[in-house]
Amino acid sequence: MARLNLLEETRFEKLPVSVYPHEHIASVKVACRIAALIRSKHQNGERAVLGLATGATPVGVYAELVRQHREEGLSFQNVVTFNLDEYYPMSPTAAQSYVTFMNENLFDHVDIPRENIHIPDGTLDRDEITTYCLDYERKIEALNGLDLQLLGIGRTGHIGFNEPGSAPNSGTRLVTLDDLTRRDAARDFGGKENVPTKAITMGIGTIFKAREIILMAWGKKKAPIIRKAVEGEISSEVPATYLQLSDKVEFVLDADAASELTRLNEPWLVKDCVWDEALTKKAVIWLAQALNKPILKLTDEDYNNHGMAQLAVQNGPAYNINIHVFNQLQHTITGWPGGKPNADDSQRPERAEPARKRVIIFSPHPDDDVISMGGTFIRLVDQGHDVHVAYQTSGNTAVWDDDALRFVEFAIDFNKVLGYDGESLGAAYQNMRKFLKTKQPNQTDLHEILEVKGLIRKGEARAGARFAGLPDENIHFMALPFYDRAKTQKREIYSDDIQQTIDLLRKVKPHQIFAAGDFADPHGTHKVCFDIIIAAIAQLRETEDWARECWLWMYRGAWHEFETHQIEMAVPLSPQEVERKRNAIFKHQSQKDRPVFPGDDAREFWIRAEDRTSETAKAYNRLGLAEYEAMEAFVRYKF
Repeated sequence: MARLNLLEETRFEKLPVSVYPHEHIASVKVACRIAALIRSKHQNGERAVLGLATGATPVGVYAELVRQHREEGLSFQNVVTFNLDEYYPMSPTAAQSYVTFMNENLFDHVDIPRENIHIPDGTLDRDEITTYCLDYERKIEALNGLDLQLLGIGRTGHIGFNEPGSAPNSGTRLVTLDDLTRRDAARDFGGKENVPTKAITMGIGTIFKAREIILMAWGKKKAPIIRKAVEGEISSEVPATYLQLSDKVEFVLDADAASELTRLNEPWLVKDCVWDEALTKKAVIWLAQALNKPILKLTDEDYNNHGMAQLAVQNGPAYNINIHVFNQLQHTITGWPGGKPNADDSQRPERAEPARKRVIIFSPHPDDDVISMGGTFIRLVDQGHDVHVAYQTSGNTAVWDDDALRFVEFAIDFNKVLGYDGESLGAAYQNMRKFLKTKQPNQTDLHEILEVKGLIRKGEARAGARFAGLPDENIHFMALPFYDRAKTQKREIYSDDIQQTIDLLRKVKPHQIFAAGDFADPHGTHKVCFDIIIAAIAQLRETEDWARECWLWMYRGAWHEFETHQIEMAVPLSPQEVERKRNAIFKHQSQKDRPVFPGDDAREFWIRAEDRTSETAKAYNRLGLAEYEAMEAFVRYKF
């Protein structure tokens, strides 16, 4: 019976999928399978032939293999490896090369013979590549093929660098990279313009010959493409769908990467559910959106025809369920994000007391506060709360080099006009110009340049916060150490960041905290900053009463909003408030027009922010609620 239930749940999935709560657990599981293969081959006097992947996804797997080598005696003497791909052209000593990646994450820490390592050569002349690729294939065949192939997946659905349009029988070859793939690599190269346009990659046909294939994916960013790869039709537009043709493949996912699979995202379509409040709300909103109907117009027939008959039978009739969910949504809307004084707060998202709250808005970068919740920021100040803003990082990587020079030139001229001694500043300026002439992609800037870029963003952030109505003493520049440390160190150390956050929290003792809850990139700045806040509050909650009474509201960034069913507080904005928010964003001139890291969306940040909040308001309106100009949305973090 359990087997039948599992088949029913996974009936939309066209290949085996294993889901783990966290990427660390999944990585250890995969590493243990690889280690078992290596040991089994060793016992039989055979070599283990591994196909290896690069990128953030397999880092945890390699870390566990290194640990087992050091602590459990796992030997790599009998291992031969073939890497999937390499950028072209690419020097093996470049920081972005996959040779450097593999050495830093695996090869330098285990006893694998160097002659057993094979990584595509990014230094070849163009006329040598075809012969080289054929030879790469022959080397794999001479070893009787790959025992196990590790894969990640790109947001285009590429495996290796087999981009959309790749043939299922393709071999190792030179390919042109998709624009989205290059955008995703932009941070590693200091801008998309520095990312190579081509790469050498194993083909899909080469991958298919492996005796075992494991594709791994972590994080919400990968969830949409995972759904296409697992449940979609086989198509050259999503090369990973070709894996549905193999009986040797398994997808290993963390909960976030798996979150859009039907059995997890719309479980009512595949099984009987336990209809708690959260699932009921999600399903009813999904049904209304799928049928393009207001919630109060959904019928029993709608429920029956869309996998929700069980809900209608248990909790119906449909209209009663509709009213209940409609009221839940209505109660999320409030014009009082700090709580409405002297009001019944039993149906409101925030407490009425204390009437004047101490509030900290944590902003990972110097502009996240006004871009993501500028309207709520201004509303909190206007309504008399003691609002503080804390800029967690300097944001100094996101300033153009020529802007840094422009500001130093201003300082030099400023000194000259006022008769100050500008000799030392002039020398620093010449040193900066000399460095920037030979600066390599993604090379860490000189200390002076980082300081100037940080000051540019600091000035903009101060201007934005002042525009929102804050006095200077309520504007805090934290410059958490992890941000600059990450430019030169691989090891993650956050103890000093956490202590600095604890010190600020103790100083303000907030009733309310707002923090960026963007977790799509598990290794990104927003996620790291959020984890630091949580660690700080967790320590404070052990001993300090005020910390246990503090509420934490999460907001989202410029690209995406929370799903409607997730929203717990929706703050409506008038057209005038939208304009005030826009003007606060405009204070961040270095991020206007063309920021260094624009992400997937070429629109300016203020346009993205306005479109996002406008769409949130429209989503509420389409569900049958009042029509607003815009809405900023929040979810309360549950400790």
